[in-house]
Amino acid sequence: MGGTYTKVGDYYLPALALPAEKEKHIGVWGQRHAKYLKQNHKVLYMILFTSGRLNEYLASVDALAVDMFFRLATKYSDRQGVTEQLKSKNQFLWIQKMNNILACVREVVENGTIYS
Repeated sequence: MGGTYTKVGDYYLPALALPAEKEKHIGVWGQRHAKYLKQNHKVLYMILFTSGRLNEYLASVDALAVDMFFRLATKYSDRQGVTEQLKSKNQFLWIQKMNNILACVREVVENGTIYS
């Protein structure tokens, strides 16, 4: 019949096994992308999962998103003049501006990397 089968009662069922996959750490961005793929791109998710490339793919998306997040946060804070000097002068203004910057950067990363 081709392939390997195991007998269960009166039936022969195919012995299916997923390929071995390297274990890589997946951060919050990779987990968000995995959730997005499960909900909106089920076929792509299943192709990556059954081929054993899902973990590697999510780890690369996570690394890309982390790099983009820190790069944009630094760029936006420099552009808006959010410095250590401002932090020492007016902590509340610094916190307000940094929270605004981080919210903007989070939205850019989510729309550009996670949900695309």
